[in-house]
Amino acid sequence: MERIVLIIVGILIGAFVAIVIVKQRASKIMIVESESMYSFEETLNRLQQAIDASGWKTPHVHDLQATMAKFDYDVKKVKVMEVCKPDVAQLILSKDDERIASTMMPCRISVYEKSDGKVYVSRLNSIKMGRLFGGVIEQAMDVAGGESEQIIETVIVK
Repeated sequence: MERIVLIIVGILIGAFVAIVIVKQRASKIMIVESESMYSFEETLNRLQQAIDASGWKTPHVHDLQATMAKFDYDVKKVKVMEVCKPDVAQLILSKDDERIASTMMPCRISVYEKSDGKVYVSRLNSIKMGRLFGGVIEQAMDVAGGESEQIIETVIVK
């Protein structure tokens, strides 16, 4: 009986430790941040050029600094670029069972300034996120993630 209690306690402690580790590392695994080599505007311009050259589209750019100013909040520069590659997007959007992943579409690339004066680029780790789903969603997100990383590599410090 004492042995069973020790086993149960060990399992509970192991589960707790695993949850803590996953929680601490999940944000670093699922969201990627890189420092840009360029100023805020130059980063946006170079990203747009790379997006256009790669056959991707930019349906919209959200200026979160301007949006927050409308609500009387002063935040540093933040723009979120919605980017899409229609032939990849249709893989998910054309199928009922995969359309659930549309909540992550279009892909987003965020460009922002921090208090240190440096410019950063962040994005969802689409490849790892896609692995959670498998199938067509994984295939589409693998392509989208790989190509968007190539776009982002044009501006980041390596």
